Amino acid sequence: MKKKDVHTYTYAYEYLRDQILSGKIEPNTKLTEEKLAEELGISRTPIRSAIAKLEQEGLIKNKRIFSPTQTDIRNIFQVRILLEGFAARYCADYITKDALERLKECVEIGQKGTIEEVMEANYLFHQIIVEETHNPEIVKIIDRMQSIIYLLRKTVVQQKRPHLIEEHAAIYHAIATHDSQLAEQLMIDHLQKDLEFSIHRLMKN
Repeated sequence: MKKKDVHTYTYAYEYLRDQILSGKIEPNTKLTEEKLAEELGISRTPIRSAIAKLEQEGLIKNKRIFSPTQTDIRNIFQVRILLEGFAARYCADYITKDALERLKECVEIGQKGTIEEVMEANYLFHQIIVEETHNPEIVKIIDRMQSIIYLLRKTVVQQKRPHLIEEHAAIYHAIATHDSQLAEQLMIDHLQKDLEFSIHRLMKN
């Protein structure tokens, strides 16, 4: 993709994802490329790519909006707990110095950043750990769930789940001190708390 095409695709993807996750586009609504292109003032190609990505992530099925249920979210977190628990354990033994430094920066931003900065730092913290496994299959599976993960991240960050950043700091410290068993357990506990907090808040809305 050309730089301009990447920009318009990202814009279309983020716009659609946010509209779906915020409930502004209701479940079962049929999406029309032509109408969306007109609404956003861009061509149909990036719209088509954005819809394809959101279909892959499970938010759109047969061009209609799919709203994840509590069971869908729990299933996704079961997968995350397995894969990211393994990833944290792996990182405690094999993470690079550069990646470890970037993890530390994510924790520091989480402690003092704006909501937008904390959102990005939260994403990067988990993404760095996953990518440091150097296992493309793990990365691919997590990538397919990014829209639902974004929804949960938005909930825990914006509604300020207690001890969120302290848990990141503890995971970072376990990885930095090469305590693989602790790193894995802390990641599992962290994701379980994210899940329960998010389910509780989402079900109230």
